[in-house]
Amino acid sequence: MTEITQKNKDRARELVSRMTLDEKIGMIHGAGLFRTQGVPRLSIPPLTMSDGPMGVRRDFHEDSWTAVGDSRDYATYLPCGSAVASTWNPILARETGEVLGREARGRGKDVILAPSINIKRSPLCGRNFEYMSEDPYLVGRQCVPLIEGIQESDVAACAKHFVANSQETDRLQVNEIIGERALRELYLPAFHAAVTRAKTLSVMGAYNLVNGERCCESTTFLGDILRGEWGFDGLTVSDWGGVFRTRESAESELDIEMSVTSDFDDYKFARPLRDAVLAGSIDVGHVDRKVVHILSVMDALHMLDGQTPSVRKAGGHSTLDNRRAALDVAQESVVLLKNDAGLLPLPVRTMTRILVVGANADRIHSSGGGSAEIKALYEVTPLLGLCAELGGNVDVRYVQGYVAQGAGEQSADWQRESLSDTSARARAEDRGLRRRLRDEAVELASQYSHVVFVGGLDHTYDLEGSDRADMKLPYGQDELIEALLSANANTIVTLVAGSPVEMPWAERAHAIVWSWYGGCEAGTALARVLTGRVNPSGHLAETFPMELSDSPAHALGTFGRPTEVEYGEDIYVGYRYYETKHVPVRFCFGHGLSYTTFRYDDLRIERTGDGAVVHCTVTNTGDVAGKAVVQLYLGLEGTGEDRPAKELKGFDKIDLGPSQSASVSMNLHYDEAMAYYSRTAGRYAHARQASLYVGESVQDIRLSATLTVDDATVEKHI
Repeated sequence: MTEITQKNKDRARELVSRMTLDEKIGMIHGAGLFRTQGVPRLSIPPLTMSDGPMGVRRDFHEDSWTAVGDSRDYATYLPCGSAVASTWNPILARETGEVLGREARGRGKDVILAPSINIKRSPLCGRNFEYMSEDPYLVGRQCVPLIEGIQESDVAACAKHFVANSQETDRLQVNEIIGERALRELYLPAFHAAVTRAKTLSVMGAYNLVNGERCCESTTFLGDILRGEWGFDGLTVSDWGGVFRTRESAESELDIEMSVTSDFDDYKFARPLRDAVLAGSIDVGHVDRKVVHILSVMDALHMLDGQTPSVRKAGGHSTLDNRRAALDVAQESVVLLKNDAGLLPLPVRTMTRILVVGANADRIHSSGGGSAEIKALYEVTPLLGLCAELGGNVDVRYVQGYVAQGAGEQSADWQRESLSDTSARARAEDRGLRRRLRDEAVELASQYSHVVFVGGLDHTYDLEGSDRADMKLPYGQDELIEALLSANANTIVTLVAGSPVEMPWAERAHAIVWSWYGGCEAGTALARVLTGRVNPSGHLAETFPMELSDSPAHALGTFGRPTEVEYGEDIYVGYRYYETKHVPVRFCFGHGLSYTTFRYDDLRIERTGDGAVVHCTVTNTGDVAGKAVVQLYLGLEGTGEDRPAKELKGFDKIDLGPSQSASVSMNLHYDEAMAYYSRTAGRYAHARQASLYVGESVQDIRLSATLTVDDATVEKHI
């Protein structure tokens, strides 16, 4: 594991003692859009960074958002954060990180700006597709191996956005009012895991304010919590354009200022800070501390071994192995939401033709979404995936079904524009064309035995800098789906998106498949699931509510407002709210079907010195191999305070052949599993008793018991 040692710190301090003020200043702000200034005199190279969470972003000129334009920056397009989380597979999360690290190193990058680990508070957040889950435990379990995988290649991971970057509307100015309990139980734990367990070498500050403090100059978050409580000794970097005041940011624990403009000498950490230090109004010690953090990371990455460049690991990008890893993740991220009539898998050996409807069947998504855009070496669409999988034995007819005007088109200067965008963008449509395309698809659907609709969202809606206005499917898709189901009740509905959508037609549809922005092999993965070559094993990492008004961020708090947003739902985000308040949902947290079934037996709790091991037996009761996601929830009792009915505390994913059984063991450590932040005491406390649940989702509980802890409770927690 790459991590900072005392030797790295000592070397950094020695170098700082030999540097001039101008050399130090050059290292703490952008000297290019994605790099800082090096110190050639001391053999210190620039620190080069790159987006993003779904692969290494294309190269730009140093001083403009104009792409370099040659072929060297084609990259492997990886599944989005939501897809990685939906695999419920830490091994695949690590593989994702390993690919990111190898490709970043192969492209000469030192820091990859990933992973994005903010909690999904509302279905409308434009960057939800980058994020992993509504649950901090699941985010932690997936982001830790991902970060470790990145840093295997002598590249720094950068956990972002610290903290609570939950909306894009007014993202540079919005003040989020969040209670301490919600911060400690929901919004901080994944970052704590990234820092203390994964040893992430860098953390990015968020644009927004929290409780009146700008995140990129916050003494509470960057200082007291990150550096103080958690002992973080890596580097902190602002989000691009997230620094507004020189003194406050310089005196904080922010190390590097980056922005989207080319006036590098005018950045707050550039000439203004230099002048303030020379005038004696800001202590040079603040600058020295920042440079020590930066050099410590650079030394840990073997960037300061100028005489022995071979010490640093070499990477490689757009390789066959990297693309195979992307396919592995994509396949396990596809979620079978419904299969009532056994329409899936498709009967490929007997069918002779199939109708594919929907613009998302023939659309690529890699080039949009904001800073998560990728210059993909290739991207397999669902239509291409199906045609390749069916091998020419089945006649595939495709019709568009609906028009998505402007989808996937991203302004070359969107990054600068996004800093002033405060609302969802208007989307134009041609209603006459919509009607013609719908009528064509519906007429054909009545003539085919097998119809697959591929719709959902795209990066006109799942987009950095802009939140969605509602949860509805755009482009008239609901009307089209209703009409297709009327014409052919066996129409299979598949949706590609990064956030939940309302499904008013869900009761009528016999089969619903959900896939995320699944990377370069997304279409292959979906096709293999539809045809049964791959048994689906993805499970939802977030709740799909019936409608937007059911979401706690909208029912109890506020979202999408400029200036100030209240997190009135407190800790009742996602399933914590729906389960506790008995609010019906379309598809619950943890839900995911298979082409086989699993039986759960023999629940047993084994006591250990600092916790317990929960054992059970899982049996594949079907006739095909499949992967079960065994989920463990606790409901803390006797706290004297309101608590969620269930909270995820463990999971395991196992592969079972037909009729095969396996024992599953999940560890619980009392200091974490039984801990809660007491509003009464203003600190962490520990419950002595909890209801324990094991099942296939938060609602599909198969086994239950009561867990009791004696008075020798463990007091350690974050």
